[in-house]
Amino acid sequence: MATAVEEAQLNQLEIQVDNGGGGAWEYLCLVRKLKARRSDKVLKHGLYILNNPRARSKLGEEEFTLYEQVAFAAMDCSRNDIAKDCIGALFKKFPGSIRVGRLEGMFYEAKGAWSEAEKVYTRLLADSPLDQVILKRKVAMAKAQGNSAAAAEYLNKYLETFMADHDAWRELAELYISIQMYKQAAFCYEELILCQPACPLYHLAYADVLYTMGGLENLQAAKKYYSSTINLTGGKNTRALYGICLCSVAINQLTKGRNKDEKDIFDLQSLAAEGLLRDYKERAPKKLSLVTTTLRNIKMVS
Repeated sequence: MATAVEEAQLNQLEIQVDNGGGGAWEYLCLVRKLKARRSDKVLKHGLYILNNPRARSKLGEEEFTLYEQVAFAAMDCSRNDIAKDCIGALFKKFPGSIRVGRLEGMFYEAKGAWSEAEKVYTRLLADSPLDQVILKRKVAMAKAQGNSAAAAEYLNKYLETFMADHDAWRELAELYISIQMYKQAAFCYEELILCQPACPLYHLAYADVLYTMGGLENLQAAKKYYSSTINLTGGKNTRALYGICLCSVAINQLTKGRNKDEKDIFDLQSLAAEGLLRDYKERAPKKLSLVTTTLRNIKMVS
């Protein structure tokens, strides 16, 4: 992710190039370095260089890096005709390249030609079965077609090999949630917490899933993970504070006062309610009365 200084530098260079001040190649290099998504500008200035033989000749081997960059930008801007020409130029220079082959598969995806993209990826995986980019493209393709179950299946196969990919575990959890497979989603968040126990977002997401599943045992566990989220964020997570309040209400309804730890539960829910009121008083005072009324209705405050 670009820093504020880098973002300002990129914006300044963009203005310069747009106004005819030169520096198009430097701008394109910076966009690539910062992984910024400025497809319309990349397409415009990249084509200017590629269509100018003199400017293109100065790039040397970097010419083909530009072809690839422009191809991505063209697909993002729905200019598949330009993307096709760029990919053709790359295939001419690098016949049989897996990297260019991946680009070809993405080109078919951009066109919505799913079966053609699938053929390309299957062919490439036959030569390079552990190519992470291609395996993830298959997941993305399934999601684009609205097939979350297939996407989850592909991700499961991917994670059998690349078990340390935290982003993949999180993506799989979100896919399971979207198809209401909450037990499987909970397992994914358990893996993430084991890998990164100090990340409050995983504790919070796990607590949300447990609360959604319901049942006394899950609610009690959810409350613990909401509490750990608050602990890891220094008491600054509003969602976790709400979570403790809602778990407390649900647990009280299920146990109907028969809980042996009732005093501890009351102390925790009181602290959570006080934290919410203090949070809203500091950051959103106009909504304080609404929150106070809500907490009174669920008997969190008197």
